[in-house]
Order: sequence, then structure tokens, then C-alpha cells
Amino acid sequence: MDAGEGRPAADKLANGRPERRAPRKITPDYLQRAAMYYLERYAAPAAQLRRVLARKISVSCRHHGLEASAFEAVLDDVVSRCVASGLVDDQRFAEARAATLQRKGRSARAVAANLSAKGVARDLAATASVVSEEDELGAARKTARRKRLGPWTRGDRAASRQKDLAAMARAGFPMAIARAVIDGAGDEDESDH
Repeated sequence: MDAGEGRPAADKLANGRPERRAPRKITPDYLQRAAMYYLERYAAPAAQLRRVLARKISVSCRHHGLEASAFEAVLDDVVSRCVASGLVDDQRFAEARAATLQRKGRSARAVAANLSAKGVARDLAATASVVSEEDELGAARKTARRKRLGPWTRGDRAASRQKDLAAMARAGFPMAIARAVIDGAGDEDESDH
């Protein structure tokens, strides 16, 4: 017994870590509580919530020797209840996530790709990631400053121009905007700090 706790000490594995608890059996009530707990901590679109809960089902079924496909209806029901109650709103998630990524200096393409990877529908991701050319230019400047490209480089600007343009293209910026930022003066936008 652990001193003062009144329960047996946790079994230790050979590497000194405590043994993991067995996953709970899946019930509709348990899955609903798991969804609520996840949504308390993270904003998520419906597809991401579905992936998280499906992973819980899969781990539990593997441990208990059950068939995961038997819980598809329960999973559908839990996700649809979360959507119907307003806890999960793909539109709101896409707009908020896009605004956050744009403030960080991500390109419109990178924002759309991030949203699609999170499970947001492509048309909704494309709509949420639309920005003006001025905003895209500001995001490109933030990225160049953060990565020390173009005017913010510490080395020879002319020697690293092609590498800098390639880095901006990989970040998803159109070539015209990448050239404008890399070949620019760099002090035009110091108020963005």
C-alpha cells in the first residue's frame, strides 16, 4: 500500500513507468462524456471530433475484443448531437482558425490547407481563407521577418535571393508577393511588430 493513500502501489513495468489503465468499454454515455471533455479543451470541426472518438472506440474495441463497426451508430449520434447543440460549428471553427493563422503570417493557401487537414470541407476552407492582396502582403512580410528572409537576412541578400524566394513559395505565397517582399526594403512595415 502507498503511504496514506489506502490503495496498492501501481504496478511498474521494467522501464519504471506505471502500467497503463485498460481503456473503458464503449457506451453511448461514455462516448458523449468523452466528446464533451474533448470539446471543453479544444475547438474542433465535426470531422476532427469524429476522428478522436473513433480512435477511442478503436482502442477500446481492440482491448476488449469487440468489433468497432458495432459502434458506428453511437458515434454518428454523439457527433450529430454535438453539431445540433451548437458545440461543434464548422463555419465558426474555420473563421476563427483562419483569423488566427492569418495573424501569425500564414498565406491564404497555407490557411486553406490547414483547415482541410483539420476536416473542414474544401469549399468552406477556401471561403474562410480568402484575404485581400494587402493582407497577403502583410502576412508575407511577417513570414519573411520571422524566417529572416530578404531584407531581414543577416547574410548577403543577393546570394540568398533564390533560396528566400523558394522558402516563400513553400510557405504558399504567390510569386509576385514573394518577389515584392524579398526584394523590398523591409522597413515599410515595422509597425506590425
